[in-house]
Amino acid sequence: MLKKENLKRVKIVMIGFAIIFSAILGKLFYEQVIHHNAILEKAQNLWERDFHISGMRGSILDRNGNVLAQDIPSTSLVVVPSQIEKPKKAAKLLSAILEMDEKDLYKRITKKVSTQKIQPEGRLLSDEKVNKINDLNLKGVYLVQDSLRYYPMHNYLAQTLGFSGIDNQGLSGLELQYDEYLTAKQGSLNLGFDAKGQPIEDYYEKREESGKGNDLVLTIDKNIQDIVEREMNLLMKKYEPKQALAIAMDPNTGEILALVSKPDFDPNNYKEYSQELINRNLPIWMSYEPGSTFKSVTFASALELNCFDMMKDTYNDVGYEIVEGARIKSWRAGGHGTQTFLQVLENSSNPGFVEISRRLGLDNEYSYIKNFGFGSKTGVDLPGESTGIMFKKENMGLVEQACVAFGQGLSVTPIQLTTAFSAIVNGGTLYEPHIMKYILNSATDEVMSEGKTTKVRKVISEETSKKMRYALESVVANGGGKNAYIEGYKVGGKTGTAQKAVNGVYLSNEYILSMISAVPMDDPKIVLYIAADSPNNDVQYGGTVVGPVIKSCLEDIIAYYDLQPVEEQLPKQTTWLDAIKYKVNNYKGMKKEEVKEEHLNIVYIGEGSTVIDQMPEAGVVLDEGEEVWVYLGDKKKTGQ
Repeated sequence: MLKKENLKRVKIVMIGFAIIFSAILGKLFYEQVIHHNAILEKAQNLWERDFHISGMRGSILDRNGNVLAQDIPSTSLVVVPSQIEKPKKAAKLLSAILEMDEKDLYKRITKKVSTQKIQPEGRLLSDEKVNKINDLNLKGVYLVQDSLRYYPMHNYLAQTLGFSGIDNQGLSGLELQYDEYLTAKQGSLNLGFDAKGQPIEDYYEKREESGKGNDLVLTIDKNIQDIVEREMNLLMKKYEPKQALAIAMDPNTGEILALVSKPDFDPNNYKEYSQELINRNLPIWMSYEPGSTFKSVTFASALELNCFDMMKDTYNDVGYEIVEGARIKSWRAGGHGTQTFLQVLENSSNPGFVEISRRLGLDNEYSYIKNFGFGSKTGVDLPGESTGIMFKKENMGLVEQACVAFGQGLSVTPIQLTTAFSAIVNGGTLYEPHIMKYILNSATDEVMSEGKTTKVRKVISEETSKKMRYALESVVANGGGKNAYIEGYKVGGKTGTAQKAVNGVYLSNEYILSMISAVPMDDPKIVLYIAADSPNNDVQYGGTVVGPVIKSCLEDIIAYYDLQPVEEQLPKQTTWLDAIKYKVNNYKGMKKEEVKEEHLNIVYIGEGSTVIDQMPEAGVVLDEGEEVWVYLGDKKKTGQ
């Protein structure tokens, strides 16, 4: 009986040993065969050191291929602390080259880590520093491939382009907006080290090549941007405003052709500037009362609803209108008297626009303002866009309705105003503005994504738009926009002088002066808006300060577009302050005594009795009293 029990126990023990042995064999089989790769990877992580190799971030280009932002290959410093034999000496030698604190560097290179980046001091090293570090021949000190983000135009388009950080990640502007496309694939270099951190001679290195990000091509035209930047820099120097902005747009597509925000900064050294300056892209972000530039929106809405015949119907401006006990005054003491409604727009008569507001009615006025895009974002592909501020309709009384009609009591952004004005002159279609033209695959140069022309809605009819183009040209010829008048070209626009409001209180001597314009008015190719915040000037009118800037920009843009002059345009209404214009006659071939000119100053150059050349050419328009150089000579007889 006892022997049987012992035999049973022996069998149980043997079965137990068999199970344990089988489990051990199974575990060995699993680890050596099935789990082999995972174990090998863990082992490799113990003896490998991974050095990151930066990829090349995609470039940002204008529509013509001009580089606005690009990566430049560079070099950075990485150390393997376990390999550094004399850390104190290494810290002393390296700190002198890197221009950093020796004690701080010593702490970093003695950390209990496999690899240590020395940044920011060891990032993006100059060739001189790289050579000096190489000459030290220090064990454990490695120089690895890196890249430097560079903005060749410096302050140019600063807030729009934005910048990328120390790890080449987009932090603001387009660098942030399109970071996923611009970002490059990061590479790596893996080297083998033993348990003491020393290189394994027979261990093969593993390299994963870095990539290049995709290129971002903008709708920005550098030629137009150059013109606007130049004139805005002159405006800043001459009038010293607190800030100023400009935006140029193709009214037929919504493509942004130029953007300027002043003051600006150099993205290459973005850390030297305040976050407030860096993040405020004024054409997109700034929100303020538009003043009289908004009258173009109200006027177009009233024309669309046939509230008046602008050429025949009249309004008598006595200098003010009373609305619910509030006295709304004209900028001109005593008013403008009896005017056609076209003249109401030309003269920017606030009382006249109170009457237009009455004829529109609250429902129509509010509806058209919303349809033109005010009170909501335009959808432009740039970060930081504001919505502006618009009354809720139920909170608008007769005073609010009247004030909004002439651009007071609401807040708009430059991008909203430019988009709405584009719809007014382009035939009546509101487009979504955009700045991305397309994204190019860096490997194949194929278009990956394209910024499409997006129609938001039809706001006014083609017939109304045609009337508005004439009315806005008339404002430049006969009204407040005369300083933007260009002989031979149909320029249209509307000026604005808006008193600044802070915390609901209007400031006594601070204004935002502005003008929005388009050319040529028969078929507008470009809309240009410029605004200056509190310029230091005694004459606080948009037409006086901004009008000449608009003219200077448009003159060069007209030449760039190679627009041909027209034979007929609205003549400029002159005052005694305006210089009278005269066309230069053709004097070539005349005898000296036949050259007669009452209004221009003829300067004779050379000897002889016959005019052989002149400057400027015939047909050029000059101010009264300007010089015409006439070159004299004698014609040679035929056969001599």
